Amino acid sequence: MTEVQRRASRKTGPSILDVARFAGVSAQTVSRVSTGSAAVRPETRDRVLVAMEKLGYAPNRAARALRNGSFRTIGVITQRLERTGETLTAAAVMEALEAADYTANLIQAHNPSSGDLRRAAKRLIDQSVDGLIVIRAGLATLDTLGLPQDIPVVVSDSLLVTSYPSVIPDQVSGTRDAVNHLLELGHKTVHHISGSSDSHPSIARSAAWRRTLEEAGVQAPDQWEGDWTPQSGYLIGREIAENPEVTAVFCANDEMAFGLMRALHEHGKRVPEDVSVVGFDNIALSEFSAPPLTTVSQDFAEIGRRLVELVLDWLDPDPNRTRTQIVIPTKLLVRGTTAPPRAD
Repeated sequence: MTEVQRRASRKTGPSILDVARFAGVSAQTVSRVSTGSAAVRPETRDRVLVAMEKLGYAPNRAARALRNGSFRTIGVITQRLERTGETLTAAAVMEALEAADYTANLIQAHNPSSGDLRRAAKRLIDQSVDGLIVIRAGLATLDTLGLPQDIPVVVSDSLLVTSYPSVIPDQVSGTRDAVNHLLELGHKTVHHISGSSDSHPSIARSAAWRRTLEEAGVQAPDQWEGDWTPQSGYLIGREIAENPEVTAVFCANDEMAFGLMRALHEHGKRVPEDVSVVGFDNIALSEFSAPPLTTVSQDFAEIGRRLVELVLDWLDPDPNRTRTQIVIPTKLLVRGTTAPPRAD
């Protein structure tokens, strides 16, 4: 152990001066390397980085924020991480922030319209973040959110998409493709298992399902309301299995479709011979169910990446910038759970 290393170990942690002595450079050079300045020769930067690693030095982000006006931290708000779509989107956001050398502070607001979202946003802002990404916000509105005007906010899949820059999947097109696929196979109507009523994606998919049937001259039957879980699809599926009039079901997500298919199997109903099933999301397991699930694929990774790009872009003030809405395409993947209705 060198003398510099010994001095650093005797304190609570190495200082910028310890790193400078170890690397044989000035403290100003160490500071420039810490802030990512380009005004440092590559060989000098490498020497400073080696010194930082050996001494266990971590730049003080709070101090750097005071100097540069940036904490390099983004607040991330979502509704319920137990929901697969939210988890996949949040994971993509975290990965994209890490690649951009930003830290994420993530918090859940289980009931956004009740004030949870406002409290979550305040907590994040109090922790000094540069911007906010709202992945899910239920039925919260601009009034219930109450965010200050001086912090960049981008959103996805909520009523807030009309108020802030946003990245959303094409819920309407994906739903229309699923319903029309079943109608084109010859099914007289398409039943629907929706997601929970406090979810904007659920409401959007339900409205698109109903509108697509009406445009085809078909009266929409009563829908069943699930809660996104396989269990809710299973419980509803037990009821569906007793109804011989149901020949095609569009589920608002894949997990409810899995629950539905188990209930149908237990009641002696075959998929797709007796009942055709379509899901939404294209989660990894959908390709490996038996039979493989016909579903609408949405690109969660792309949604997360674009949310990060958007919020980082809005960190740079531009009075001429207009609010942006990015729509990510969806795609119907026809697999083994859909077929023409059985001839009686």
